[in-house]
Amino acid sequence: MRPFQPYFRNPHLATIAGNFWRRAVDQQRFPTREVLYDTEPGTRVLVHENRPPGEVRGEVFMHHGLEGSSRSGYMVSLAQALCEAGYAAHRINMRGCGGTEHLTSTLYHSGLTQDVRAILTETRARTAAPLFLIGFSLGGNVALKLAGELGEAGPDLLAGVAAVSTPIDLHECVRRLGARENWIYEQRFVRSLRARYFRRHQAQPHRFPLDGLHRTRTVFEFDDRFTAKAFGFGDAPNYYRTQSALGFLGRIRVETLLIQAEDDPLIPFAIYRHPAISGNPALRLLPVPHGGHLGFIARRRPRFWLDQILMEWLEARRNNRPSAIVLQSE
Repeated sequence: MRPFQPYFRNPHLATIAGNFWRRAVDQQRFPTREVLYDTEPGTRVLVHENRPPGEVRGEVFMHHGLEGSSRSGYMVSLAQALCEAGYAAHRINMRGCGGTEHLTSTLYHSGLTQDVRAILTETRARTAAPLFLIGFSLGGNVALKLAGELGEAGPDLLAGVAAVSTPIDLHECVRRLGARENWIYEQRFVRSLRARYFRRHQAQPHRFPLDGLHRTRTVFEFDDRFTAKAFGFGDAPNYYRTQSALGFLGRIRVETLLIQAEDDPLIPFAIYRHPAISGNPALRLLPVPHGGHLGFIARRRPRFWLDQILMEWLEARRNNRPSAIVLQSE
């Protein structure tokens, strides 16, 4: 693995570039197939699947971040890399995301593991290929929480889990999101969350009352007024406490990689110094000095350094050997 030379040392530029950098899947070689999974009564989840020809080396399931979708850039470029290496790529839309609000009558939340678990279980029943789960940002929280919920049964279902730029302590990360320098990110999230909820209200006004939606200015306020109540958590602090992956890390038994930039503007790196990480031999933390939030763009080609790291890790896990990843950064 060549040293990581970040295109941007400014974490905000890295974050923005990672979000807008153009990426694509070669549709002629690896056409996208839409697959619907019935994950619970009244809920269907759309997964965009890309497969190389012939027998695959493994089935890799990806889970996106807050208000993202299967079309999020980090999912798209990794899908291309996976297919080129002989893996099948499954880009999961969280319930209601990616234009799928008509497939469910509920919202999603940061610890909602039922859908991913149902998809993995259904896949396990029809293939002997190794299954991997990779979560990005909020999707990383879901992936880690699921791995913790599985506990000793984790290795029976999954060959490996990876989580990138993950808010493992939801409350601390929402506090960081509310910092003045992060205003542009929070307002983008809030606008999208409010618009999504308003569409729900229009479809089911009695189930989704407005209750001050127009006065909601922060992610904490949205979670406190809407997310927590929709799922029976009571309030935002209890929602964050019960659904943060941090409370589940100690139970993880499947080999798991955590990739986190130390300069992530949305996630305080201090939360990764928790003894739940250092005390669990199944977890490996890969700290990266630069990269912002999901912004691991390299100065030289190939640009998507994160994809290279994840592919190296996948190959190690598939061959049931320790990863030889050694991080260097300039």
